[in-house]
Amino acid sequence: MDRVGWQQIAEMRVEDAKALLEKGRWACAYYVAGYAVECALKSCVLRYVSESGIIFEDPKFLGGCRTHDLADLVKLANLQAAFGSARGANPNLELRWGITSDWTEESRYQTKTQPEAEQLYEAITNDPDGVQQWIRTVW
Repeated sequence: MDRVGWQQIAEMRVEDAKALLEKGRWACAYYVAGYAVECALKSCVLRYVSESGIIFEDPKFLGGCRTHDLADLVKLANLQAAFGSARGANPNLELRWGITSDWTEESRYQTKTQPEAEQLYEAITNDPDGVQQWIRTVW
């Protein structure tokens, strides 16, 4: 899949999470909201690969891209410095990243409450301080 494809999926999953919240499907809304961020970050990884050519310099890089860990994807996209600076300059973004980075792939097997699902969705979508909002500026 290419960068635009990951971006489209990320946007669709945000919409899906909203629809699930409206239907009271807390656990699934939580999982899908976090998955939206994973997809958005994978788009960023592809941007980095395209711009840097790292995939040719480090053959092990590709294997690392199979992760679902959001913090690892930030590193793979080479966004640690930029995202760290953005969070340092914006305490609201830092707070929202703290909420978002707690999401894991294993959450699909967990029960989540309404407040947990709504908090994650808000952390991702808040305008102007949501995690997905920031990712859109660099993808």
